[in-house]
Amino acid sequence: MSNVLRLALVDPNDSTRETVKAMLLGLETVWLEADCSRYEFFPDIVDQTSPDVGVVNLDSDQNKAIDLISRLSQSSPDTVILAASESNDGQLILTAIRSGAREFLTLPLSEEELASALQRVSQQKFGSAERGGRGSEIIAVAGATGGVGTTSVAVNLGCVLAEDPKNSVALVDLDLALGDADVFLDAIPDYTLADVVQNISRLDIQLLKKSLTKHSSGLYLLPRPVELRDTEVVDPESLRKVMGLMKASFSHLIVDLSKTYSPIDMVAIESASRVILVTQLDLPCLRNVVRLMMSFDETEGLQDKVEIVVNRAGLDSGQISLKKAKETLGREIFALLPNDYRTMIEVRNNGVPLVTQAPKAAITQAYREMAHKIVEPPQTTEAVDGEEAGGANESGWKRFWPVKSAKA
Repeated sequence: MSNVLRLALVDPNDSTRETVKAMLLGLETVWLEADCSRYEFFPDIVDQTSPDVGVVNLDSDQNKAIDLISRLSQSSPDTVILAASESNDGQLILTAIRSGAREFLTLPLSEEELASALQRVSQQKFGSAERGGRGSEIIAVAGATGGVGTTSVAVNLGCVLAEDPKNSVALVDLDLALGDADVFLDAIPDYTLADVVQNISRLDIQLLKKSLTKHSSGLYLLPRPVELRDTEVVDPESLRKVMGLMKASFSHLIVDLSKTYSPIDMVAIESASRVILVTQLDLPCLRNVVRLMMSFDETEGLQDKVEIVVNRAGLDSGQISLKKAKETLGREIFALLPNDYRTMIEVRNNGVPLVTQAPKAAITQAYREMAHKIVEPPQTTEAVDGEEAGGANESGWKRFWPVKSAKA
């Protein structure tokens, strides 16, 4: 999980400003909140946007720039100031640091130098992962087949996470044609993913939040487009930009995928820090889990992000035992969500999440336990028993896969 730094830049020189902007836009852990060409306007920008980092280029007018750093260090102490200059004069460096700059960057910058400086700022501001620092997590919710309850999982997990005031949570409905996350929340959104995509170049964090629909649970929703023809404006590159801005805005971003595993779905999966794969304990679902895991194995590190969640556990009809499923898959089950047909029908028909409709129900508690495992992961994960683990990823999968007949 990485922390996203929101950054504002001031540089009256168009050439160097554009060069630094291009470098910043290439860093996944940075969101460029604003850029400015006038020193005198920059304090207002910092006051309005409250960025984590402010970069001040000194070269156009060193005296104005130093005065600006001194002013910002007093008026906006939560914004870390980085000074930048083509000069490496020791006196200038000392003056900038004494005025309140955290670091001095020598131009022209390399991407490695900039990333390293921002990493130091991130560790100082948020704390390192080893010290328990919290960052932004993207959770992609995928299904082993249609009808296993991925939208229900995405919506109710989001609402449970949003119960904690320390969390800020948003849900993106990426089932562009048939998504119904808005129905689960009884929401009538003013804007959709298509609107945000078409205006992404003009959006900042404040405007983004105004474009989202906030549910009473605290969950923010960005629904799928209303018209089918509007789905065409959402492409992989525009989705990356939207997710980058939302990652800078929320502690948890949940993406409800379609069932097609399209290129757009794969952008979300590859960007995610965790992929929740929802299944049921029946043969068609488990075969699809096997198939998906084999496909994920083609992308380095993707399998390690996948957490298998069993929905409707305890459904009697045609279910395979949990032990048999774990033996076949060769991995642990991340969470079990019990079968509660009556409650889930009420939740869907009323457009009310579980935390509101049935806060004490067993299924709601199961969601809370899953959310706790996401926010506070255990120090060590329980390993599968030796007999199950040894060769299970291959031999177990093959037991669920047709054997090709040998050619004569």
